[in-house]
Amino acid sequence: MTLPDFVEPLGPGLYAIDTGFIRPLYDAAYLVVSDGRAAFIDTGTNHALPRHLAALDALRVAREAVDYVMPTHVHLDHAGGAGALMRELPNATLAIHPRGERHMVDPAALYEGALAVYGAEVMARDYGQLVPVPAERVRVLRDGDAVTVGSRTLVAADTPGHARHHHCYWDEASRGWFTGDTFGISLREFDRPGTGAWVGPSIVPSQFDPVALRASIARLVARDPACAYVTHYGRVDDPSARAAPMLALMDRMIEIGRAQRSAPRERLTREFEALYLDALAAHGVTDRDATAALVAVDIELAVQGLSVWLGREVKENKS
Repeated sequence: MTLPDFVEPLGPGLYAIDTGFIRPLYDAAYLVVSDGRAAFIDTGTNHALPRHLAALDALRVAREAVDYVMPTHVHLDHAGGAGALMRELPNATLAIHPRGERHMVDPAALYEGALAVYGAEVMARDYGQLVPVPAERVRVLRDGDAVTVGSRTLVAADTPGHARHHHCYWDEASRGWFTGDTFGISLREFDRPGTGAWVGPSIVPSQFDPVALRASIARLVARDPACAYVTHYGRVDDPSARAAPMLALMDRMIEIGRAQRSAPRERLTREFEALYLDALAAHGVTDRDATAALVAVDIELAVQGLSVWLGREVKENKS
């Protein structure tokens, strides 16, 4: 069996699909296959649809055999293509966090919110028009609910912090968590012999909550997982060892943000970039120019996300 170059086997019945969003090896969807049945965890954007269908064809999985599409949360790099994918999978159910259900059934508000941030040109280029999912094809999962894919069981865990509508999914078969953005960002370009994977926090507007995120990560680590399957990007081994450095970096970013609440955004961006580059240099990633280009999008989102959270913190302290 020959797989497309954008499909990576990660273990028995488990595949990462590079959705092509932004650049190669940045945005992953996962395909779980067991006893002839299948499920997608995260989908990327509409533009990933041909890759998902090609992956099914290469693995000889019929579209009728896909039982679930399971976005970890409704941010468009995770769920933007869910509706378009569901149209191609006649027997699939979309499984979603209770807070995300309405955005899958009627994505108008989700689209308009993204349109206001990115503009029409970027929306067309990167995301496309969002496709609604019929309400009767949606199953709301609550904390601890499970879905079965063949002989494999995936268990939902409510894991706020990155977003209030975020699920992670536990896969007992691989002793791994599908973590969406809860367990941060780990780009494969930063893997180094001896130090392995580097993981940084995923901070975005508008629901970032560091207290909740710390609790969610502690919950993931408490399972003693063998690995985490992060959307950005791929499999990370021994996540328990990666959690503390990631949270330490997040805490340092918060300290800088609090100390420079009134500073221009450009200054905060430079401060965060220096933090990231120093942390990565300690990990063995020494080409600072190339590294800065790879983390630029994530740093800009972190600046925005922290600014929103710090503004909310100020209001809460005044009330």
